[in-house]
Amino acid sequence: MKPCPCGSGKTLEECCGPILDGSREAVSAEGLMRARYSAFPEKRIDFLGRSLHPSHRDDYDEVATRRWANQSDWLGLQILAVEGGGEEDDRGRVEFIARYREKGVLRSYHESSEFARYRGRWYFVSGETIRPEARVRDTAKVGRNDPCPCGSGKKYKKCCGS
Repeated sequence: MKPCPCGSGKTLEECCGPILDGSREAVSAEGLMRARYSAFPEKRIDFLGRSLHPSHRDDYDEVATRRWANQSDWLGLQILAVEGGGEEDDRGRVEFIARYREKGVLRSYHESSEFARYRGRWYFVSGETIRPEARVRDTAKVGRNDPCPCGSGKKYKKCCGS
């Protein structure tokens, strides 16, 4: 049995598989988020279109989404935060990081996604990409030909910088 790509620890058949094939609805915003992630490695681009809120489907680019899914190696999903989105809620927000490899480069996609229940079903409404915070260096940058800060007496490029 194949593990579910969403990282739940369950098999695909007992987790996101039935949601992807339409035999079961997601019972929460997080459940739909997990299924939407699983749609990428499972190449179920049709599900991504169907799980968009009906009022937000006009700018969906299925061709570009399919290309991204097919050209990437999907490595894992990490759910960072969930607000609302339970069985009794009509709205929810899920913050996540999806990791993937594209053209040999490891990448991550960090987003806060909004979900809404419409006619009894959960739908993806929109997502806000979360950019990494810029870091300000506390110390001066070590040049390649500067002495190595480890104290070896060697140039940085021949020591810790190699």
